[in-house]
Amino acid sequence: MANKTYIQSFCTIEENQIKVNGKILFEKEQSLFSDFSKSVYQHFNIDYPKFFKMDNLSKLAFLATELLLEKTENEEQENNTALVFSNKSSSLDTDTKYQSSITDKGSYYPSPAVFVYTLPNICLGEISIRHQLKSENSFFVFAQFNPLFMMNYANILLEKNKATSVLCGWVEYFDEEYKTLLYLVGAEGELEHSEESIKKLYK
Repeated sequence: MANKTYIQSFCTIEENQIKVNGKILFEKEQSLFSDFSKSVYQHFNIDYPKFFKMDNLSKLAFLATELLLEKTENEEQENNTALVFSNKSSSLDTDTKYQSSITDKGSYYPSPAVFVYTLPNICLGEISIRHQLKSENSFFVFAQFNPLFMMNYANILLEKNKATSVLCGWVEYFDEEYKTLLYLVGAEGELEHSEESIKKLYK
């Protein structure tokens, strides 16, 4: 029988509001995501200049991760936190921006800075660099959030000792519409890591 796993903490970001473990930590009046993300960065005194070079999907994933992993002090545990993310739009928001830079022959200018983000899993690399993670990471694209798949995948990583904890969830961004739920799963905690629990957090 598989060991029980638990959701240790969770973060949601949508509609200019951030919650951690259900508590509102930051909110802002309606604004563009670029303004909102910059305000979040400043509010939490984040010091990581590379943040401003990221695409919006990476910024969204980065901010949620920052709030969940910032208090992890054990370096060994940090390096063994797997990342399992998903969304429905992949990197389409950045893809369309890159496409527009090469469509017009009159102003043809393919930007390497934009091109590097035309894969959704680049956000995993950004997070791994920031938190010195050297663990498993995967990014899946589904038509809609798939809590059962995410639960099973995270549990397999833990059962096979591929990770001591798993940060997983949904990071969706396209054309100013965004929604994120990230949650940290491990062997200890109070909230059972189940499909039903994940569904409740996502709502």
